[in-house]
Amino acid sequence: MNTSITSLSAQQLRRAANLKERIEGLSHELSRLLGTSDSESIATVKRKKISAAGIARIRAAARKRWAKFKAATGAAKPGRKRRRKLSAAAKARLAAIARERWKKVKAAGKSRL
Repeated sequence: MNTSITSLSAQQLRRAANLKERIEGLSHELSRLLGTSDSESIATVKRKKISAAGIARIRAAARKRWAKFKAATGAAKPGRKRRRKLSAAAKARLAAIARERWKKVKAAGKSRL
């Protein structure tokens, strides 16, 4: 039954809350009978920690795999592209073109291109 909590009526929500309270009460009573605390009765999953040496081995293996892949594809490390520079004359020519364009736009009574 896949009903969302928003589609339940007030009476159904009250029944659900009562059931939850009963379950928690029974769980508390059971833990009291068994002599364990409530926090111990809830099973917690502990994650295994990898040692520093294990992480180093994983990293080394990954580097080795990537080196093999890059060698097979012939992918060289790309160098940084040099930025192309405009000469002073080219900058002046582009500035003149922009001024002419704006002059036409202003003459048309516009404030945008």
